[in-house]
Amino acid sequence: MSLLKNIIIAASVFSSAALAATTGPEKFAQLGHLLNTPTETRLASGAPGPDYWQQRADYRIEVTLDDKRQRLDGLVTIDYTNNSPHTLTYLWVQLDQNRFQPDSDDMLTRTAPNFDKFPYGTMAHLLERQDFDGGFKIDAVTDANGQPLAHTINKTMMRIELPEPLAPAAQFTFSIDWDHNIIDATTVSARGGYEYFEADDNYLYEIAQWYPRIAAYTDYQGWQNKQFLGNGEFTLELGDFEVLITAPADHIVTATGVLQNADEVLTAAQLERYQRAQTSSEQLFIVTPAEAKQNEKSRSRDQKTWRFFAENVRDFAFASSRKFIWDAQAVPNGGSGTVLAMSLYPNEAEPLWSQYSTPAIAHTIEVYSRYTFEYPYPVSISVNGPVGGMEYPMITFNKPRPYPDQTYWDVRQVAGDKTWERSKYGLISVIIHEVGHNYFPMIVNSDERQWTWMDEGMNTFLQFVTEQEWEDGYPSRRGEPENIIEYMTSSPQVPIMTNSETIHQFGNNAYGKPATALNILRESIMGRELFDYAFREFAQRWMFKRPTPADFFRTMEDASAVDLDWFWRGWFYGTEHVDISIADVSLYQVDTGNPDVEKAWQREEEERKEPTLSQQRNADVETLVDRNRDLRDFYTDYDEFDVTPYDYAQFEKLQQSLTDKERALLAADKNFYTVRFDNVGGLVTPLPLRITYAGGKTEEMVIPAEIWRRNAQSVTKLFIADREITSIEFDPYRSTADANTADNAWPRQPKASRFKLFKESEKPNPMRHQDKEQWEQPIR
Repeated sequence: MSLLKNIIIAASVFSSAALAATTGPEKFAQLGHLLNTPTETRLASGAPGPDYWQQRADYRIEVTLDDKRQRLDGLVTIDYTNNSPHTLTYLWVQLDQNRFQPDSDDMLTRTAPNFDKFPYGTMAHLLERQDFDGGFKIDAVTDANGQPLAHTINKTMMRIELPEPLAPAAQFTFSIDWDHNIIDATTVSARGGYEYFEADDNYLYEIAQWYPRIAAYTDYQGWQNKQFLGNGEFTLELGDFEVLITAPADHIVTATGVLQNADEVLTAAQLERYQRAQTSSEQLFIVTPAEAKQNEKSRSRDQKTWRFFAENVRDFAFASSRKFIWDAQAVPNGGSGTVLAMSLYPNEAEPLWSQYSTPAIAHTIEVYSRYTFEYPYPVSISVNGPVGGMEYPMITFNKPRPYPDQTYWDVRQVAGDKTWERSKYGLISVIIHEVGHNYFPMIVNSDERQWTWMDEGMNTFLQFVTEQEWEDGYPSRRGEPENIIEYMTSSPQVPIMTNSETIHQFGNNAYGKPATALNILRESIMGRELFDYAFREFAQRWMFKRPTPADFFRTMEDASAVDLDWFWRGWFYGTEHVDISIADVSLYQVDTGNPDVEKAWQREEEERKEPTLSQQRNADVETLVDRNRDLRDFYTDYDEFDVTPYDYAQFEKLQQSLTDKERALLAADKNFYTVRFDNVGGLVTPLPLRITYAGGKTEEMVIPAEIWRRNAQSVTKLFIADREITSIEFDPYRSTADANTADNAWPRQPKASRFKLFKESEKPNPMRHQDKEQWEQPIR
């Protein structure tokens, strides 16, 4: 007699064709060849090695803003230090403004729009790009002695031929004299440009990617000189910037770095407020709304030069307008020091900006510093203008404003940027996001042109954490696992580990999916304590250095003792999604061997069966044996569930053959449940479960993803319970981004929804649009 009796209590139809074909061992194979080989430059631990190096570029720039022609004229001098062990024969310089030339690769490779839905904005964009005289006009490239340097411009890149090879540890100084027109950023989506205010005939400038910038030369890539097509942002060298910005005398100018000549460019009242703000724990106006309103009417013919200095930054941006209101506050930097948080915005941005911009800066620095490192720069600036959201060292450009009547939505009411930009939470979120970029990639200096997710994804993850600490129920757009499901099940998709210019569904791929992956890693796989420690270790290891994805992956494992290769492989190198089905549940109980117990159980199981339809309809039919008793024998009235002396003898024999421990096991009153989980989506995941027992008691557990390591398609898990299990739920807190919740429960639960009734309306016929006299005339 078998020692286990089996009751099949639930099953669902299962199609093996729906499962991903990849086996368990392949899912859990080590990344190995997918990561760059460790060296003494980049260690196998994910840390910079003793031979780590990166180049340095120090800048001195003089630039004039032409408010009449919307144009910049500048001279940049670059001191380039070769910290690499290699001898260089040429340098590459980025000319990002060349993207706006009519014959640029960005323009030539754009595909046709959908003319079925053709907005006015799209039409304006196309015509502006076609007519705009964009790109750098390079007037001279010279060495430190003023001698011309041979150079070649290849679209958005310029190669400068060195007069003699640049040896390791040597420095080379050169200058570029240039100018370029400023694009209308309200018409063309750009990272910098101008906005024109017709009502008061004023301009507001947010200036970025505006000067020739040295390209990065790295140990893993050599020259990062990929052409700029619009998406892949920038890979730059760190250095010091001394920048002189000449603008109309009635403009307020703000920029990366610290203002060096406030006493020359500010009024006495503004200077007093500016100095007081350095130590003020309260938000103060440096330029008041009333003063900004008055400045809008000014038309000074004079100019002022604003001097800024920024130490150890990779880029420089600035903003200029006579419309600016300017507020400031000294806020904690996450350590023992303070940061001067400042916001500049026109009156059109009120009342949202004075209430939320500077507090959002302060909140971002407080939370980000807690999870990474203390903010190392002296200022952090948020500017309102035409740019939807863009980040540079110490300064960010953020677009959302209220409606002209000063009303606004609290959250995004309708899909689409227009409505979202005008919302309260849209403003707070974009400031958190852009200020957060000071950590990634301005300080943790990743390669944006190659791996967008290393700055956008990591930053969006910390943005989600920061938003949730703003207030309960903050309506974050990205971060929660359930918000990424639609993308994860869509097509076409490419892996996160895809070059920036070839990504499909850019926002979901580079922002949403990596942010969600890191949230799942933190909450459902590593746990907050292990994750936060390892993430902070990565950030601090790579401050002011240039990490690669391998450095991040390795550090997270090195600092936590958690093997995550399966996670990086699935989430970052693959395009499968999470869809786990509870496909089958079976209950096993120990066969005690006691005939009184087992025969009674067998009888109950048989009596539980419903009679077949034929049996029910034949119940009143008189059979032949009923009519002819001569046909009856021993088996006619035999009951297989009756206990016989033979059964007792067999049980006694069994008892005599067992030890005391074996008899105790035989008497164990346990329920053995086997639950089959099918991996329909293909992406392996932990199994967070909630189990409910008879009487209402619940138990929650998380089965690690390694359960799939031998078979990534289907696994069966054993649960031993004292009481009957009445239900099992997979992912009760929606923490895995599971795509189909209909098969997440046993027994199956109906999915509740609502539907609306519509009354069909008659479409007016053409005759109703005409005067009656026109159609009453007889047809001739």
